[in-house]
Amino acid sequence: MRTLLAAFMMFTRLPLWRWVEVDKSYYKGILHYWCIVGFLTGTVTWGVLWLASQVLPLLPSCILAVAARLLLTGALHEDGLADFFDGFGGGHDRESRLRIMKDSHIGSYGVIGLIVYFMLYVSLLYSLPSGCLAASIIAADVLSKLITAAMIDTLPYARTEETSKTKVLYSRLNYIRFNLITAGCAAILFFIGASFWGLIPALAMSIGLRFYFKRKLNGYTGDCCGAAVLFTETAFYIGTLIACQL
Repeated sequence: MRTLLAAFMMFTRLPLWRWVEVDKSYYKGILHYWCIVGFLTGTVTWGVLWLASQVLPLLPSCILAVAARLLLTGALHEDGLADFFDGFGGGHDRESRLRIMKDSHIGSYGVIGLIVYFMLYVSLLYSLPSGCLAASIIAADVLSKLITAAMIDTLPYARTEETSKTKVLYSRLNYIRFNLITAGCAAILFFIGASFWGLIPALAMSIGLRFYFKRKLNGYTGDCCGAAVLFTETAFYIGTLIACQL
């Protein structure tokens, strides 16, 4: 239970620390419950979009929904994405990429990458058919985190625990627990009518990123995790949108 609370405390800005204290050791296993956090962030994203669309056109409603998710998560993954673009855009070898990604300042690659990402994200939300919008948003959030957790479990950490930004090194997945959580998530998504066609490009994106991280860093970093979630989520949206139009 405390590991689940640790996952919500790590990946959202919910002030749970005011009521419960969680030891650092519990954060090592939070990848098991990352996808459960996705149900919260996905539901909030869709909820704000739906509420805003009752009084506003769809486009500004989509922008407000994205802003709500950023507030809820503290832009954690987007910060990782910006660092990823800076590190891999400006670095010429493993050491320089790791050094640039650790720098808290954002560079031109990060700025441009975030602009393109947010334009694409909002346009995909805007383009999805209204009938599958809620299920697609929740499924994209949940499954991107689920896939990324499984993907990074196959890679070593590229830094040491002492030099990581969060000072936490994730433990390897317990696949009995992880598979049970995966089955539960899949059942809930099926119940709410989510389409799983987006899984094909999402899995392809995850596999491609896995080999890219291995080749360029010989492992992953926290920034890679954030970037992988958003890349995989975007691929899921693209696959879902294509399936809806066929």
